[in-house]
Amino acid sequence: MKNLTYLFTILLTCFLSCNSPKDAPTKESKTEQTPIFSQKVVLDTDELKIIQLSEQVFQHISYLQTESFGNVECNGMVVISNGEAIVMDTPTNDEATQKLIQFLENDFNSTIKAVVSTHFHEDCIGGLDEFHKKNIPSYASSKTISLLQNETENVPQNGFDKEMTLTIGQEEFILAYLGEGHTKDNSVVYFPKEKTLFGGCLVKEIDASKGYLGDSNVEAWPTTIRNLQNRFPDIQLVIPGHGKIGGSELLDYTIQLFKE
Repeated sequence: MKNLTYLFTILLTCFLSCNSPKDAPTKESKTEQTPIFSQKVVLDTDELKIIQLSEQVFQHISYLQTESFGNVECNGMVVISNGEAIVMDTPTNDEATQKLIQFLENDFNSTIKAVVSTHFHEDCIGGLDEFHKKNIPSYASSKTISLLQNETENVPQNGFDKEMTLTIGQEEFILAYLGEGHTKDNSVVYFPKEKTLFGGCLVKEIDASKGYLGDSNVEAWPTTIRNLQNRFPDIQLVIPGHGKIGGSELLDYTIQLFKE
């Protein structure tokens, strides 16, 4: 009897081992973790810094002197595909923009096919005419163009209402206006291949303050971010308008910041 009990135990153990999924996720593995992104500085000057985040995606940083917040770092994004480049938000001034254009053309042998401005403030459009001088087409929401209609320089050429898709190299980019927040016209750009969002000033870095609210709609801001989450549920990398990059937790943080 004792031998039969021992044999039964052995058989039961073998059965459970063979029929249990070997790679069954544990509770810990189910928890969504923020991706870790490599960051390689490929240009660093007083006017402009460029950081390579992946084979195709770059973050550009220029600087804007303000009365309330001092010398502010301002982010933009560049994606290069098959010898062609798209720029999201210009550097803040002509000199930094010239450096960005020269770097992409000379160091990466890329033809800039489009520049997108995500809202009407200087940290998005400050160098726009430097692109126009080289016959590079510019894009922004129709609301952005309307807000700049009385300006004589740095005005985007091509508008969209809710959404627009651009094809650069072999990649698609989705330009989207999802509601008011930092400004009435703030839009975003999503790069589906790498699940990367350029959120511009609509999205805050972790632990950021509310920042400049002179043109904002604070009440609408959380709803606009939720619209963004619903439209692009697979976001992994987020580049905010100012500060450190991150994952989708930047969107959650922005919602909580403006719910208070």
